[in-house]
Amino acid sequence: MNHAEDSKEISPHVVKDELLASGRWVKLEKTTYVDPAGNTRIWETVRRTTRQADTDADGVGIIALLKRTLHKDCVVMVKQFRPPTGRYTLEFPAGLIDEGESAETAALRELKEETGYKGEVVGITPVTCLDPGLSNCTTQIVTVNINGDEMENINPTQQLGDGEFVEVILLPLDEFQTKIDELLKKEEILVDAKVYIFAMGMVQAFFKPRELPVLKQ
Repeated sequence: MNHAEDSKEISPHVVKDELLASGRWVKLEKTTYVDPAGNTRIWETVRRTTRQADTDADGVGIIALLKRTLHKDCVVMVKQFRPPTGRYTLEFPAGLIDEGESAETAALRELKEETGYKGEVVGITPVTCLDPGLSNCTTQIVTVNINGDEMENINPTQQLGDGEFVEVILLPLDEFQTKIDELLKKEEILVDAKVYIFAMGMVQAFFKPRELPVLKQ
């Protein structure tokens, strides 16, 4: 008997999702799926209830670079209290995509609301997952340049909603990881994983360029 012919290749797949609990922003589901060995298994899955029908991304994260004459280029960061962690966090500005918005439009809106800065989109990633072992949440990272010499960006005014308390922090790009590490020593704060990975990449780019793989655009 030919074992290759006798065996069938199994493609892992989800069989069904059953609702366990639902809130205003998220829901918890029991996911029944088949693994690559053909076994039926159970997973607990968190899903947002806010994803718009015309997009595969829940929201955007914004890497905003503030450029000013006679100043170092700075990354615009936000610090805010996050109830799930019980602590303040250091993050890129971010937010959900509203109905009818593109990721680029959402990024510029969220940047203006959270930081007061007006910028120009210069790049955007494909849809990427955030925590695939826990949820189906997705994001697109949008890179934005800010002309800090423009009048509206000299003294930017936040446009925060009710219950939003966001502190804007500017960190020099060429000292990004160093400044984050200094902040961690001073404050009991958590850093978003995306932020720290970006910081590590900046260290490679500035100080060890030969060790950083060059990716084609």
